[in-house]
Amino acid sequence: MPFYCQQCGECCTEMGYVHVIKAACGNQEYLIRNEYTGEVTRSRVADRMLYRFQDRSIFDRWPHACPFFRYDDAERKGYCTVYPTWPEICLEYRCWRLLILDARGRRAGRVMTGTYLACEDDILRTIWEYHIRDLDVDDRDAWTRKVIRILQRFGYTVVW
Repeated sequence: MPFYCQQCGECCTEMGYVHVIKAACGNQEYLIRNEYTGEVTRSRVADRMLYRFQDRSIFDRWPHACPFFRYDDAERKGYCTVYPTWPEICLEYRCWRLLILDARGRRAGRVMTGTYLACEDDILRTIWEYHIRDLDVDDRDAWTRKVIRILQRFGYTVVW
């Protein structure tokens, strides 16, 4: 399955360290500097997102959030207000290698770089400890396929 964003916002809540608005250019356009690479790009706040962008209360909760990220507590979703004109780092970013969903389609855990499990589900954690953690498979793709088969046997769906 291909990567898809669940709009949790985890990747965006610290991106204010990376994306810094250097100038407002008018017509909802901004020059953004990537503080790590020095790259300067232009992004535009989407018309349908302008009302979200104007609400700056997110910075009370996440002071280092991307300047274009907004979160809707009622919907439990994050929104990128410049989504159609994302900076390149956002296009390439994946916050996980494998996303593990429970039987209801809710996030149960994520496999991050390598084989590290970030887990929100006690049952998944137990399955990981007993069936996956010590798998002796050298090839990364073979390991991934084996993990997916194990998790599917227990009713999980894996997105990668």
